[in-house]
Amino acid sequence: MTTFALRPRETTTAAAAAGRRRRSFRDGLEGWGFITPALVIVLGLTVFPGVWALVLSFQKWDGFSAAVSVGAQNYQALLSDGELHAAVLHTLLYTVLFVPASVLLGLFLAVALNRRIRFIGLYRTAIFVPFVASAAATGILTTYLFSPQFGLVNNVLRVVHLPQQGWLEDRHEAMIVVTIMSLWGQAAFTTVIYLAALQDVPGDVIEAARIDGANSWQVFWRVVWPSLAPVTVFVGIYQALEALQLFDLVYATTRGGPLDATETIVSYLWKVSFQGLQFGYGSAIAYAMFFVTLILTVSVTVYTRTSGRRSR
Repeated sequence: MTTFALRPRETTTAAAAAGRRRRSFRDGLEGWGFITPALVIVLGLTVFPGVWALVLSFQKWDGFSAAVSVGAQNYQALLSDGELHAAVLHTLLYTVLFVPASVLLGLFLAVALNRRIRFIGLYRTAIFVPFVASAAATGILTTYLFSPQFGLVNNVLRVVHLPQQGWLEDRHEAMIVVTIMSLWGQAAFTTVIYLAALQDVPGDVIEAARIDGANSWQVFWRVVWPSLAPVTVFVGIYQALEALQLFDLVYATTRGGPLDATETIVSYLWKVSFQGLQFGYGSAIAYAMFFVTLILTVSVTVYTRTSGRRSR
């Protein structure tokens, strides 16, 4: 019988490989040990409620009695719900007002802050402070500024002898006030994103354009703006999704009033679910909104990428 003996070098190599595998396995276990608690919490707060809401959307349940399966009746009811249709129109109006204004204001502030001036760090920090303020604080500030009786804005109008406005109590002006206060908080996000993108624009390209005789306006539109196109798409989609989910500021200020003029999809969903105890119907509204926003987001992303490839 012929026997083969491993050489000492081969034995050492095999032992080293086995040791590396054991260390890799041990490191993997340690990593999973660190992330598992957070992963369980995240999945418990996202996947489980999402699946449960999907099941509830096909049921009728008031939170107390036994759930009753109703098939697609909740989704069919969406087509004939006049209050929901009004909330959709209010949300679309807010989106049309908010998204372009937030993008343009963020771009303007980013360009203004993309300079080497004294105390620039302080200015950038001050711009970002409203973004981290809570919705409750923003709501209190909104009430203080735009209250028809004792608001600061009407007091200024009174001093300069201009007609005072109803603001939050006027159904034609309330959504404009909500949009203004949303811009006060959300424009900081677009400013930070655009500021980071502006600092990534190659300086030598800008310098070459200036040497060729381009003025500041031409440099911006011919050199800087094209490089910001992907960022603009991202900001636009993100802000549109934020606009479609507007709830906290409305809840903290108008509660959907006056006369439901600021009732948005999410605030109507909250009213149906937690005031009317129609959790099945509320889940159907949530999932209908989810699928519509998903389709719109995918469509815009695909169209933007296709247009970008064609332009090359």
